[in-house]
Amino acid sequence: MERALPPHTPAPAPASRRSPRRAVAVALSVFGLLAGTVAAVTASGPANAAAGIGSNWYASAPYLMPEDNSPPNAAAVMDATGQKAFQLAFILAQGSSCSPAWGGTSPIDSDTTMPSVIQTIRNKGGDVSVSVGGYGGTKLGQTCGTPEATAAAYQKVVSKYGLKAIDFDLEEPEYENTAAIHNEIGAARILQQNNPGIYISITTAGTNAGTGWFGTQMLLEAKSQGFTPDNYSIMPFDGGFNGAAAQTDALVKFNGILQSTFGWNEATAYAHEGVSLMNGRTDAAEYFRQADFQTVLDFATSHRMARYTYWSVNRDRQCAGTVDPGLSGSCSSVVQNDWDFTKFTVKFAGATPPTSTPSATPSNSTSPSPSPSGGTCSAAPSWSATTTYATAGTKVSWKGHYWTNKWWTLNEDPSLSGQWGVWADNGAC
Repeated sequence: MERALPPHTPAPAPASRRSPRRAVAVALSVFGLLAGTVAAVTASGPANAAAGIGSNWYASAPYLMPEDNSPPNAAAVMDATGQKAFQLAFILAQGSSCSPAWGGTSPIDSDTTMPSVIQTIRNKGGDVSVSVGGYGGTKLGQTCGTPEATAAAYQKVVSKYGLKAIDFDLEEPEYENTAAIHNEIGAARILQQNNPGIYISITTAGTNAGTGWFGTQMLLEAKSQGFTPDNYSIMPFDGGFNGAAAQTDALVKFNGILQSTFGWNEATAYAHEGVSLMNGRTDAAEYFRQADFQTVLDFATSHRMARYTYWSVNRDRQCAGTVDPGLSGSCSSVVQNDWDFTKFTVKFAGATPPTSTPSATPSNSTSPSPSPSGGTCSAAPSWSATTTYATAGTKVSWKGHYWTNKWWTLNEDPSLSGQWGVWADNGAC
């Protein structure tokens, strides 16, 4: 996530930008975190992925670096907030090779840390998406040479961790490289074709005009390839933004860019538009507090936007000692309670955050399904987790309500979908 720049302007690289927020080019320090079952997440693929988590949770998954910036205990965050999904960051190229590695230094082939993190989250009924790219470092789109080779590298990540969601964070310096962006968008298109139902988000820089020249070129590349992800998200910070009003204005302008690029109307553009915020102090010394997050959340829900997330859970706590010690990768530099900002993403998913931290739940426990109510639902077949609903508008019954799907879906519980998910609630039977 990066500072907005005019076309063709080289990016500055102050140390504060690289170290606390995008520590991707340094050796990763593995912290002993996330108590839970240490279980391999292997190439068996989606069989290992969480069942029943709706796309609304992937759309609200905040970014988490489990190997850097004093990583928090994800299980504790889930208990305190109700969040079910996290965006694990970041996959880069290992050196100059076409091999995926965490932070560019920890090859996924020999990775033993992330499987434990992922299994802990899944044991609690959640799931993860993985973010590829980010600010700085060498990206696979720069080293793999072709869309096909880039897609093959990312497929290794999808298969190893059984992913149902992936985020392409396309920014500095990669998004200035036309060939690299061609490879990344092509790879996203191939993954979408080869992994039916996978949730794909594209995240890029935000500016006061919506996005800059390079962001617009990325959209045009996607159009030329006939590729449409679940959303295009901008990051309205690090570009001279002053509070939530400037951010929502950028979202309006980005909506116009989506309309003019793809020929969508306003509502369709918002249905493909997302926002990725930064909590507290940013690299550019902007400050976004809880009230700003609430304002942008209200905008996102009222305009039925597709995604609402932020960077990062590592920073979602007040700094010790001096509240604002300057930019930090492990605290927000504003006054807050632990996990205040994560509770906004939970609200976007359609859930209600806990009012207090619940007691720990055994990792192998499951919550009983609510009993159906409101009628017999005889006018539509019951929803099935094993049925592929390929045609939009298919009507099903589930837990006393009728539902219709908005797009292709498999194994997404309608009652967990939330108002922005794939299933529309048509009311009680």
